[in-house]
Amino acid sequence: MFDVAGVTVAADLAEGTPPGARRVTAPGAPRDGMRVDPSDTRQARRSTVAGRPRGILRLGHVDVTVTDLDLTSAYYTEVMGMEVVARDEDSVYLKCWDEEDHHSLRLRYAPRVGMDLMSFKVHHEDDLDDLENKVSRFGFPVQRISRGECLGQGESIRFSTPSGHVMELVHDVEKVGTSRLQHGPEKGAPGPGFRDRIAPPRMDHMLVTAEEVGEASQFYMDVLGFRITEQLLDGNGHQLGAWLERSHSPHDLAIVHGPNGGLHHFAFWLDDWDDVRDAADILAYNGIQLDVGPTRHGVTRGSTIYFFDPLGTRNEVFTGGYRPDPDFPTLTWTEDNIGRAVFYYEGELNDRFMKVHT
Repeated sequence: MFDVAGVTVAADLAEGTPPGARRVTAPGAPRDGMRVDPSDTRQARRSTVAGRPRGILRLGHVDVTVTDLDLTSAYYTEVMGMEVVARDEDSVYLKCWDEEDHHSLRLRYAPRVGMDLMSFKVHHEDDLDDLENKVSRFGFPVQRISRGECLGQGESIRFSTPSGHVMELVHDVEKVGTSRLQHGPEKGAPGPGFRDRIAPPRMDHMLVTAEEVGEASQFYMDVLGFRITEQLLDGNGHQLGAWLERSHSPHDLAIVHGPNGGLHHFAFWLDDWDDVRDAADILAYNGIQLDVGPTRHGVTRGSTIYFFDPLGTRNEVFTGGYRPDPDFPTLTWTEDNIGRAVFYYEGELNDRFMKVHT
């Protein structure tokens, strides 16, 4: 191995390589067999991500405000099939049956229905310091939340995003365990839920609205290390929608054009299409207002139903899609195909889906 003008040239060429050929390795490139994750918040400019992963892991919990705590908690337990983990003077904390963390949804009583915050979990405690510095350098003040201030979790940081949403990052979350054994149910034991409830195994993703989608998505990429899997562009090349991931799923967070601070929906994962079909039966039986579906997306290729909780917050059940590996290219849809992009079978959007948000 020798240097040519500062570039490392490897002499260990494969047998049969024509004379005079040489293999050139760019400065700073990883050694053979080592992986680079371009979405990693700490390692993006380093040659390798050997060692433990860093940065944001996945969506942790969604906190919404409700005007009727008893009604909404009844819906999320008796129709959705979530479990109540804890209650305090103004809130109910819920989780899905296959989630180990303390909660994935917090319902807080308030005079109006809305969104409090979106909480994402990070890999390690010291990721909070790293991401706090990045957000501060971007120009947003960061608030430290001490251990014990929030039920079921340790220290966290909170800040506003360019689209006016409150975002929380946390590492230390109390583990309460799943509702069935991870290695499978005992013989004769009941399954994770009843067929009169949807009983999703976990929370999957959320979608928020922003007046400037491009500005918001750039923040999530440059500051927080998200990667865009798909985008929707208007005729001038401006982003109308962006789907971003950290957990190597089709999306953990999506942004569409709309008012700053808006919540379009949060989504629950189901394991297959049969579960989506059963969910439609359960929703119909309970008289739950459907928005769209059952149908399929063009973006993400997922199967879906959109519907509303009793106070008008949109929910989704979602399954399918693809695994976006680190070399997965960003897929681009244009405005003239927006119907197919969002609802592949119908090929068109309804006004409610475009305009109604929390």
